Amino acid sequence: MSGAEQVVEHAEAPAAPEEDRGPLARGRRAVLVVVGGAALMAVGALVATRLVKSPAQVAAETGPPAQGVLTADVERRVLARTVVMRGTVVADQSVAVSPQGVRSGEGAGTAMVTKLPLQAGDPVTAGRLVAEVSGRPVFVLHGAQPMYRDLRPGATGDDVAQLQLALRELGHGSGGDAKGVFGAGTKAALAARYRAIGYEPLPAVADGGAALKAAREAVRSATWAVEDASSPTGAGGAPTETEAGKGGAGPGPGAAASPGSASGSGAAAPAGRELARARQALVEARAALAAAEAADGPMLPTAEAVFLSSFPARVSSVGARAGSPVSGPVLTLSGGELVVEAYLKDDKRQLLRAGMAVVISSELSGTDVRGTVAAVATERSAAQPAGPGPQEDPGQDPGRNPKGGGNGGAAGGGADLGYRMVVRADRPLPVGFAGQDVRLTVESAATDGEALVVPVTAVSAGADGRTVVTAVSAEGTQRRVEVRTGTSGDGFVAVTPTRAGALGAGTKVVIGVAPQETRGKTG
Repeated sequence: MSGAEQVVEHAEAPAAPEEDRGPLARGRRAVLVVVGGAALMAVGALVATRLVKSPAQVAAETGPPAQGVLTADVERRVLARTVVMRGTVVADQSVAVSPQGVRSGEGAGTAMVTKLPLQAGDPVTAGRLVAEVSGRPVFVLHGAQPMYRDLRPGATGDDVAQLQLALRELGHGSGGDAKGVFGAGTKAALAARYRAIGYEPLPAVADGGAALKAAREAVRSATWAVEDASSPTGAGGAPTETEAGKGGAGPGPGAAASPGSASGSGAAAPAGRELARARQALVEARAALAAAEAADGPMLPTAEAVFLSSFPARVSSVGARAGSPVSGPVLTLSGGELVVEAYLKDDKRQLLRAGMAVVISSELSGTDVRGTVAAVATERSAAQPAGPGPQEDPGQDPGRNPKGGGNGGAAGGGADLGYRMVVRADRPLPVGFAGQDVRLTVESAATDGEALVVPVTAVSAGADGRTVVTAVSAEGTQRRVEVRTGTSGDGFVAVTPTRAGALGAGTKVVIGVAPQETRGKTG
């Protein structure tokens, strides 16, 4: 074989298998694996140094940050101190009608409800029949003073004057009766009112007219006695034998001159006395008759009339039914404008008084109405045993019932409610407000016009006793401004700088401190 052929054969010889290369190749692979693992470990260590921190480093980074200040603007406005509470919209006058002691004129017995012509919510006008108890009517009249006694002919007083005015408003004039005197004209007017509602009034003297009849008989007898005593035979008749015999034992000096005059004088004296006595008896009989006639006639029992201060009124509730005995309020009437009633505890009672401005807020309708505190009671009120707002006694605290009326009973004992406050709206509340629970915001104090106002936290007192606020300029510099404080409310206080112009609206004042973000955190 030539040399060229040997070279070709050598070049075309197949490569030896990889496993035949020896341990050198395997060593290279091992080195590469080790190097790669080391690189991965180095990267992991680098990441760990970023995520894992020592306790000291954590404590350093979470320490308290630097403190900044919170500021607020000084405002110029009217500042009012407010007291917020809840109240209930009720009628200005609420009267529980409880006609106890009704007399039917046919003997006493248990009072029974015999007719209830109205239902809850029905309107009520003056003169209207609202109930019938034991066959006797109960009707309403216009007036602020409650019935506290039976009104009879001959009575006098303000309650009689109120009755006369109420009857006149219904078209029944009292004639020539003087104001406040229950005379013949008032009797006729009252009888006309009863007939208008279909009833006859009860007589003031329940004797069937016996007293009046006896007085008239006495006048007639006295008149006859005067006539008898005034007749010629009784007063100036001829002398009797006895009188004649008295004149003649013997003629005396002057006896013959006037025998008839002596006899006539003796007979005239007894006759004159008899006539005078008869006339006196007639005068007395006529006076007794006048008194009997004045006392006779219709009366207005306490249980048959309810006075309401204003109309139209309405039936708030009905507490009985026809055929049931009267054991409490038969029905409750509400009259007059709607007002808000609230009860105060001792702390609020000291802050509020009549005349303060109020905002009445209805959450149901979303309506706000301005009003005024009309009255604040000076005595505590107790819950009523039944029925909303029965009539109070005439001499009660006006804060508890500003406009009493009707013939309900006095308040009964119950849970202590506090001091009653009444709020009147500046304009009439809508009828739909009746019975609503509303929010009352009372302005218990206010600045006299606009004033500089700051949050209460902006004011501080120094060791020297001066009251100051800390003003902050646009550049962040702070200065202390001495002020005098005034009205406070709702977290604000009115201030006046002791030096004019030292503080104005828009000036920022410090109200506290706030944390700022830390700068230069370690990385």
